[in-house]
Amino acid sequence: MFITRECDYAVRVIRALAGKERLSVSEICEIEDITGPFAYKILKKLQKAGIVNGYRGVHGGYSLHRKPSQLTLYDVYYAIDPDMFIIECLNPDRPCSRHGADGKPCLVHLELQDIQTRFWELLRRKTLEQILSGE
Repeated sequence: MFITRECDYAVRVIRALAGKERLSVSEICEIEDITGPFAYKILKKLQKAGIVNGYRGVHGGYSLHRKPSQLTLYDVYYAIDPDMFIIECLNPDRPCSRHGADGKPCLVHLELQDIQTRFWELLRRKTLEQILSGE
């Protein structure tokens, strides 16, 4: 599993919106060098997750619904890719075929599960405000 380009661009969208009252999609795209269709796809997911607000009409656009001080990389990445697992067998929707007859996972699975937990903890350790301000 890699952090996808879509996840990376979602953080860019948040960065563009941080401290702004409202931006159009074209303004976000210009600031962060993202294509329009990709930005719309990302903004739709961020809006569904309650991270951004969308406004229609002549003066439409997007704004942050949650402040950067209330968001972590985990929040943004999860909004874009909720199946963010380092290996497929950790996804509870796709059980590992290597589990024993007793249903217990293999020892490798247990180690990877620990790594996955630590990865999520690291993504939650700083807010986007801290990251964007260089703290």
